[in-house]
Amino acid sequence: MLFHLTKISMSIVLKGENKTVDTVPEQILFYGGEFGYGFSNFAAFNVEWKDRVWQTSEHAFQAAAFDEEEVVEAIFSARSAHDALMLAIEHQSKMRAGWEEEMVTVMKDICRHKLQQHPYLKRKLKESADAELVEDSPKDAVWGRGADWKGRNELGKIWMELREEMETEIKL
Repeated sequence: MLFHLTKISMSIVLKGENKTVDTVPEQILFYGGEFGYGFSNFAAFNVEWKDRVWQTSEHAFQAAAFDEEEVVEAIFSARSAHDALMLAIEHQSKMRAGWEEEMVTVMKDICRHKLQQHPYLKRKLKESADAELVEDSPKDAVWGRGADWKGRNELGKIWMELREEMETEIKL
């Protein structure tokens, strides 16, 4: 499977008492599967962003790359996150100027909205403790780990930054 569990129960004996201790691995891979599915842009979590309710964060992100209303509407109406991605690829020659420089900032804003709107994701992010979050995509060296594990992991970094923001808010 393409995920690691965030908590692993271990039975240990301390001073004659049998106790269960939960530990968190140093690295959590997400792409699909039970734990990390929600952090994926393809996950079936809608997101209200820019006055619209998008089927997935992938829909919102791909549409954000375009100014042309026809392309934006086609992506908005795509039946799946995969279809939204394919439409963006099909129209990539129409991407707005400067998109490459702002795409990480846009993705973080979309993920922040997604997190704020889904208590389940807040709980899962909290459960990840201080583990490194890695998008386990062998196909994507920008948003994920890439085929050689030397990818930029921008999506994992975003979720770790949002986790830190969430922890800071709790402490205030």
